[in-house]
Amino acid sequence: MTKKKALISVSDKTGLADLAKSLLDLDYEIISTGGTAKFLKDKDIKVTAVEEITGFPECFDGRVKTLHPKIHGGLLARRDLESHMQSAFDLGISMIDLVVVNLYPFAETMLKQADNMAACIEQIDIGGPAMLRSAAKNYNSVVVLTDVHDYQAVIHELETKGEVSITNKLRLAAKVFAQTAFYDSMIAEYLNSKIKPHAFDSINENSNLTLSYQKVADLRYGENPAQKAAIYSKAIPLANSLVEAKQLHGKELSYNNYADTDAAMAMVKEFSRPTVVAVKHSNPCGIASADSIEEAWQKAYQADPVSIFGGIIVQNRPVTKSEAEKMAKIFLEVILAPSFEPDALEVLMKRKNIRLLELPGLAEPYPAGTQMVKEIYGGILLQDYDQKSIESEEQQVVTKSKPEQADLPDYYFAMKVVKHVKSNAIVLIKNEQTVGIGPGQPNRITSANIAIKQAGELAQGSIMGSDAFFPFADTVEAAYKAGVKGIIQPGGSLRDQDSIDFCDQHDIPMIFTGARHFKH
Repeated sequence: MTKKKALISVSDKTGLADLAKSLLDLDYEIISTGGTAKFLKDKDIKVTAVEEITGFPECFDGRVKTLHPKIHGGLLARRDLESHMQSAFDLGISMIDLVVVNLYPFAETMLKQADNMAACIEQIDIGGPAMLRSAAKNYNSVVVLTDVHDYQAVIHELETKGEVSITNKLRLAAKVFAQTAFYDSMIAEYLNSKIKPHAFDSINENSNLTLSYQKVADLRYGENPAQKAAIYSKAIPLANSLVEAKQLHGKELSYNNYADTDAAMAMVKEFSRPTVVAVKHSNPCGIASADSIEEAWQKAYQADPVSIFGGIIVQNRPVTKSEAEKMAKIFLEVILAPSFEPDALEVLMKRKNIRLLELPGLAEPYPAGTQMVKEIYGGILLQDYDQKSIESEEQQVVTKSKPEQADLPDYYFAMKVVKHVKSNAIVLIKNEQTVGIGPGQPNRITSANIAIKQAGELAQGSIMGSDAFFPFADTVEAAYKAGVKGIIQPGGSLRDQDSIDFCDQHDIPMIFTGARHFKH
């Protein structure tokens, strides 16, 4: 009876010696290549070199080893077709029954020396994916292993049952195609990064979109306990992203923690002055800037001392001891900052459940052309991040009354905040502090009324910002009755003039920015 053959060619040698010894015990002949063959021979494991099968030596510094009909014929020939078996006999091609291949460490090389393109290119595996795909295509006859975690289970099944079940062969084949797809998409992403920054137009050049992510961790659950969840990072990690943050204290982040903290990070990127952002359910409940981070914290807290309970804090300056002492008095889920003073850490780490995250570059803007992905049932939506700054927008004062120069920071602050509040969104700002936030209502006047009610007496003399135009004059009328001092909005409604006329009648300055900032 002809011995079964196992072809082994791996970069990751984990568990390899034990696997090979088990295969020998099962009376397999082991065929191997280059470094793998040397590794096995050094372990006194009998190996047949690939060139003994192909009659052709490895060449081009190992770039060509297994790309040969006697290898791929042995993988792809269908055992159930007499014509295939006769051709294999005529051509002197022996069948290969088991393949163990893992790929060149492209990811590891790229992470260590991404700027060395030549080194990364050399780590693009050609023969490995080809063998894996051939074996996986013929999974009815060939067992294919690409994950070291599957070695033991396959050996156990061979030892106890004499063969691997068709169900498990299919599972292993599916894993192969997932692995090679991930590998290729990662390489494509790397090569694209060397051409130009990703731009939305460049994606439209190709009707196919590949996304490569790798699992960071399973999460306890999703938005709700009945939902399973996990966190993945881009295969080519993005600097200053939330998944790159260092956790200094506390239990693992939940699905909602990740979502809310990422939302807060996007908000804090809008500001250069010392700024604290407090978020609840992905909406801000308090944002404030000041000359010092301690003052910014106090203002953010005062903006909504009720909603901040159980919230997320992100700030663009290190956490100080005096700030930490105030934070420690309330329940917070997460604090993310560029760093923590040692004394501040000591104070906060006394709180068992608070999660402390450090990310030095958290306030850096997203790289040009960065896209965000939103999944819908059966597809995804892809768009650029909304990074257009208020300062770059073509602002136009459309009323007879002009804003006071001293109030302009609050007008700009309002637009920086409102773009991160769920639409329809209205915010009230006073001295670079949110005093009223009206998020996510079906109509704009309801959002305005929520913001005004929250602000109370602080609405007097505040600046109102809106993420989109006012379809009717009812919102500016509500602002006037609340004592709002000025308004900033995109404009663009067919009935803009109604709002302008009302403001002119009541001496309220209004700025049009010409740029909508919906957030759904």
